[in-house]
Amino acid sequence: MSASGQAAASPVDDRVEAELRRVGAKLEAALPSASHQPLKVLDARAMELASSDRELRAALFRFVDVVPACRSLDDLARHLTGFLAEVSDSPPPISAAMRISHTKAGRAALGAAAAGGVKHLAHRFIVGESPRSALGTLSKLWDHGVASSVDLLGEATVTQSEADHYAARCSEAIEVLAPATRRWPAREHLESDSVGPVTRANVCVKISALTPLLRPDAPARGQRDAARRLRPLLRQAAHAGAHLHIDMESLDSREAVLELALALLDEEDFRDGPSTGLVLQAYLRDSPDQLAQIMDWARSTRRRPPLKVRLVKGAYWDQELVQARQHGWAVPVFERKQDCDRNYEGLTRTLLDARPALRVAIASHNLRSVSHAIAYNRVSGGRDIDLELQVLRGLGDELQHALASEGYRVRTYCPVGDLVAGMAYLVRRLLENTSNESFLSEQARGTPLDELLAPP
Repeated sequence: MSASGQAAASPVDDRVEAELRRVGAKLEAALPSASHQPLKVLDARAMELASSDRELRAALFRFVDVVPACRSLDDLARHLTGFLAEVSDSPPPISAAMRISHTKAGRAALGAAAAGGVKHLAHRFIVGESPRSALGTLSKLWDHGVASSVDLLGEATVTQSEADHYAARCSEAIEVLAPATRRWPAREHLESDSVGPVTRANVCVKISALTPLLRPDAPARGQRDAARRLRPLLRQAAHAGAHLHIDMESLDSREAVLELALALLDEEDFRDGPSTGLVLQAYLRDSPDQLAQIMDWARSTRRRPPLKVRLVKGAYWDQELVQARQHGWAVPVFERKQDCDRNYEGLTRTLLDARPALRVAIASHNLRSVSHAIAYNRVSGGRDIDLELQVLRGLGDELQHALASEGYRVRTYCPVGDLVAGMAYLVRRLLENTSNESFLSEQARGTPLDELLAPP
């Protein structure tokens, strides 16, 4: 141990850090200039305004959440000004909005502006209301060297009919995407790795939306109910040559979802396919244990296609923290960004070392995290084609461009659905984008490259 109490760096660590800095510098140089994207500049200024004041951010996000329930421009304006009135020290743009809200004409103008703003934000993150309407955007991404993954928006269901409707939407997505993507031009680095073909059509599925019965205290009933909807989707994906990715959500459903997914994939019907994947959330303290469970399964299963593990930081941090404190539970998530980032890098190395039993997808907008994955993959003898890098639509667009321009296999996670279904998703993305600790905020503030690439 060194005097600081940390283990001394190994020769491998030194090589990884050196390669990481070379990769990070090239990616930063490849990032598109914001000055050539006027709308992006305006978005960045709006996000900066929202992140600068906690009260203002809370007021704006509460407004975004109620927009679908508003029935007129006047209604929109009244809700907006009601939330903004709670902000103790309003910046000039907010004060101006409040001044025009006292007349009917002013409220109409304010309501129209607010509706347009929310619609613009929604379209920044959501690529279409249906898989068919999203095809144009997905095709353009492919033309620019970017694969996609379609996420059908919708939170946990509460009735059987809602679960049936969600399953039907997933089926429709496979039915629409599989034949459409086959007509796209060849992109070798996007559709193959050392193991074999990588499917073009990629659909994400939420188990909590496939059943209203998933309960942490009695998971078996919910698992059986979800399985009767998930099995047909797996069969359809196998027949269509599509990839089905099973998302992880809040901690209370994680074990039930993981247990169900691994059990189904071990069934004889699915030994030869389809291509499938799971999500691993690095902000959970016990994520290394969960990864060990997945790796044990991957090494013992008779299933042929390798499971793809999508490594994310996690999108439910606030929810998990609040629930734990309300109930007096031990906090299940890392409370410091540095601890989560260190865990993310450790999980990255473990995943890459586990190939070919697993396929690896690194999902991050953090330049250090992405560069570390590329560097460790190379230093440990891997090929670039065996690493998939993923970003979120609306948050990782610049990094997506840089990765594609450097020839990496990059996949963009593209939400599809209507505005009402997308509100919870939209607010989570806005919270992520306006966090003072996020890489996106640091980059916008002009943080030097050496600091962006510094070890956590």
